[in-house]
Amino acid sequence: MRILITNDDGISAPGLAVLHDIATAVAGDDGEVWTVAPAFEQSGVGHCINYVKPSMISQLGPRRFALEGAPADCVLAGLGDLVDGPVDLVLSGVNRGNNAGENTVYSGTIGAAMEAALQGIRGIALSQFYGPDNVHLDNPFEAAAEHGADCVRRLWADAPWGGDAYKLFYNVNFPPCPAQRVRGLAAVAQGYRGDARMSVAPQTAPSGRKYLWIKGSAQAEATQPGTDVKANMDGWVSVTPMRCDLTDAAALDDLRIAFPKYSD
Repeated sequence: MRILITNDDGISAPGLAVLHDIATAVAGDDGEVWTVAPAFEQSGVGHCINYVKPSMISQLGPRRFALEGAPADCVLAGLGDLVDGPVDLVLSGVNRGNNAGENTVYSGTIGAAMEAALQGIRGIALSQFYGPDNVHLDNPFEAAAEHGADCVRRLWADAPWGGDAYKLFYNVNFPPCPAQRVRGLAAVAQGYRGDARMSVAPQTAPSGRKYLWIKGSAQAEATQPGTDVKANMDGWVSVTPMRCDLTDAAALDDLRIAFPKYSD
């Protein structure tokens, strides 16, 4: 098996080293793990691509590249140029912090898995939820490190990967607890925290110029039962199937009642 790994925290992020170990275990002795990751942190860029400017590439070692671009750019670079041969699986992460609930739509980690799916390659995004029970551990990524390879193997072997057009990809979040307290894998929907919205904090520099900091939101706000954040807070690894098709099927049916004249 040939696996391409990337992230949005940057080539030097500790979570990428955790992901390399996971990918190496999954690929096996006869497999290959290729790394193409952003040269600098790209958190919050979503499915952004550098469409209007080129991206410089630096080779840092065998099968290891840093690219001045977004995570989706890294997937495109790996699949289209850098990896020597066809890629079986793209893994993105392990992100420092959760990509559950509303975070999902902002996440560059998710953006990389999404690009893999658009290219017809199986993609999995992996993120480590941080909280008071794991943030001060010697390895805050302990839950992901201990359970990541098994999760990826099970998704590879047992999960549906179909789709004639927009193929499935998977969003995995490891709970904010030590590895021994992880209760297992839970298939859940994307949740909604409700009041957990991004905001801005204006600031005036000594020069008199105005700047805006983007502020995050409370991450421990639980979502509905059967959804990702709630499962994570309860000690489960959340696994959510996703597609790039953003159409709301129920709303479309209602809209067709209002606009009934179109016919194909």
